[in-house]
Amino acid sequence: MPALNLQTSYRCCRQVARRAASNFYWCFRLLPPPKRDAMYALYAFSRRADDLADDNLPVAERRLALQHWRMQLDDALRGQFTEPLLPALVDTVERYSIPPEYLYDILDGVEMDLEPVEFATFDQLRNYCYHVASSVGLACICIWGFLGPAAKDAAIDCGIAFQLTNIIRDIHEDAQRHRLYLPHEDLQQFGCVVEQLTTGSPAPQWTELVRFEIERARQYYRQGATLLPQLGRDGRPIFRLMMGTYWHLLKRLQRHASEVHRHRISLGPV
Repeated sequence: MPALNLQTSYRCCRQVARRAASNFYWCFRLLPPPKRDAMYALYAFSRRADDLADDNLPVAERRLALQHWRMQLDDALRGQFTEPLLPALVDTVERYSIPPEYLYDILDGVEMDLEPVEFATFDQLRNYCYHVASSVGLACICIWGFLGPAAKDAAIDCGIAFQLTNIIRDIHEDAQRHRLYLPHEDLQQFGCVVEQLTTGSPAPQWTELVRFEIERARQYYRQGATLLPQLGRDGRPIFRLMMGTYWHLLKRLQRHASEVHRHRISLGPV
């Protein structure tokens, strides 16, 4: 791969991250420049997949677009490049020994959101969280550097904690789009009915359900926090920032548990 092409690819990834990543872009800058560039490449790959899935095209066309992106990844990993973002991604994969399966897991997770989402059990929800969040975290710690295999389990737990936090925050907005990520077994346990979210008059038991899900997320945060001492020195500042940001958001959701199912709670002063 000519050096100029690789440099151009990293520059394209950096532009994508700066344009779209907002707070994440500044988090990446806590890393040394080579690892920062690697995070730009990973982010740009994931961002492209998200954008293809979120397009306004019919579901069938979005699915084809994601399949094409998957085939472009296949080709890139074999050294054939047809997309300017992918040389940097493949260089990152090779430089930091990222198992390609993590990238395919990310794509699997994006495809899960193409159809209306429903989960009968928490095990099904956990599998979804793994694909849309934990797989990204596993790729990240390869870039940051980690000290032992236990770091992978902690990274998986972090991803689940972060995604559960997003799901709790977005309960109201997701319901308006006919999506509900909370398991049906949990709704049944608390006597909650999905239609209550869209009529503007959710029953009081929704607050108890939200508190239950928040406590579940807290457990994953406690398990995920063990990742910090297992990271190399480069990765600790960015992990502290990400963990702190999501943890403060969860605490805010906990303070406003009675409102989460009525409107979106954003992260304000903590």
